[in-house]
Amino acid sequence: MNFFDQVPALQIAVPLIGAPVCVLLRNGRAAWAVTQFCSVICTLLSCMLVAATRDGTVIRYELGSWSAPSGIEYYVDIVNASVLLVVSFISAIVCLYAYRGAEKEIQQDKHYLFYTGWLLCITGLLGIVITGDAFNAFVFLEISSLATYLLISLGPDRNSLTAAFRYLIMGSIGASFILIGVGFLFAATGSLNMADISARIPIADSPRTVLVAFSFLTVGLMIKAAIFPLHAWLANAYHYAPVTVTALLSGTATKVSLYLLLRFFFNVFGIQFSFGQMLLNYVLLPAAIAGFVLMSVVALYQSDLRRMLAYSSVAQIGYIVAGICLVSPLGISAGIVHIINHALIKSALFMATGCIVYRLGHAHIQSLGGMAKQMPITTAAFIASGLSLIGVPLTAGFISKFNLIAAMLEQGWWIGAALILASSLMATLYIGRVVEIMIFRKPRTSTGTLEVNEAPMQMLIPLWLLIALSIVFGIFGNETLSIASAGAERLLTGPLAPALVPESAYLSTGAGQ
Repeated sequence: MNFFDQVPALQIAVPLIGAPVCVLLRNGRAAWAVTQFCSVICTLLSCMLVAATRDGTVIRYELGSWSAPSGIEYYVDIVNASVLLVVSFISAIVCLYAYRGAEKEIQQDKHYLFYTGWLLCITGLLGIVITGDAFNAFVFLEISSLATYLLISLGPDRNSLTAAFRYLIMGSIGASFILIGVGFLFAATGSLNMADISARIPIADSPRTVLVAFSFLTVGLMIKAAIFPLHAWLANAYHYAPVTVTALLSGTATKVSLYLLLRFFFNVFGIQFSFGQMLLNYVLLPAAIAGFVLMSVVALYQSDLRRMLAYSSVAQIGYIVAGICLVSPLGISAGIVHIINHALIKSALFMATGCIVYRLGHAHIQSLGGMAKQMPITTAAFIASGLSLIGVPLTAGFISKFNLIAAMLEQGWWIGAALILASSLMATLYIGRVVEIMIFRKPRTSTGTLEVNEAPMQMLIPLWLLIALSIVFGIFGNETLSIASAGAERLLTGPLAPALVPESAYLSTGAGQ
């Protein structure tokens, strides 16, 4: 058995082993080094999985020599391999940023706990993406959620505890809905393996049980993905968490929940059931459109930069869901591309905001006057990321929105395309308002002058790495589009039937393999 055979298991084992190591070390810098090492290793492993699945190959990895569907298996295709790469890469870049970014927001004696929570969060997120078992997905979901509550509660403000508690309540409700849905799926099919469930649903003895499972999973996944109108937890969580944590979560957590939505509705329940019989697109599409329109309006009236970007995230999630609901190759491709691009863009925006908070101690929009002179590199980073969020040509955001509008027009949804343009115009307004204050207004202080230094290079370098990558994806967008198109094709093939898996791609830990 060669090294590559163990890559799916190592993807989870590396951060899972790293978490208790951080506790044993009880040293902030050492814990950071362990977290950075684990994140980089996971990124390299994800690159290997993307390369192995680009040609349509599906990798199935059995744990403990227990064959599926009785045992737990990891399932990797081009769709979740891409999400694995997004999660691990964002973790690696933001962790590099966190070396200095977390020092003012988190107490020094809690840094090792912070990085322990970080690795557990990444373990859970990667586990959700790679597992082929429905109950195992719930277990990993709880691991990531519990770690996220910890990370949010470590914020410098007492409001971070309140935000963590509110997220705990909403997250527990969402997780409970998902668990109940998985329970009803087991009752209807007698299996927890996603591929096995997808094969048994059409012949289930109790269609009503499947319907109940579908309903509970829909609500639970909408809460976890912060899809309008079940997004209430996100604004406070993003606002009061340490900015480093927000940069990590904005690029990973909701993206993983959206992936789980894709996996359940396209490959487990199947397109005909989800969008044909259950008319899911008639539920999610209006919610998505209302989300990116209304949340863009709400973002216009925010006084804090973090809160403005939080509501912007709900709007961007609306774009992704809208593309998915078109149930067309172009629409799903646009949704997958935006999952990748928005992860880079929003993490960069929150990292730029973190640089401001690092020097000013706050992110009140009206107090950002003079930033262009005092923190020119950070200001330029915010502007570059903001242009990508708006969707200016030659940026990653343009690739996403252009393909989403094209998908809308392809389906004859002229109103939807017009609303996307209107929402992008509102993004221009709320990003432009911040840029105008940074460049043209003077600092708001009692003396009229305020000396503010540029953010540390350890924060600026990873920030600009993300921005450079988003620009590369904007100029050379065919690479992400080809991956997204392959992912869309994979999703549109329907259920995860074992017959679709090439024998040569079947990996196992069994001694006989």
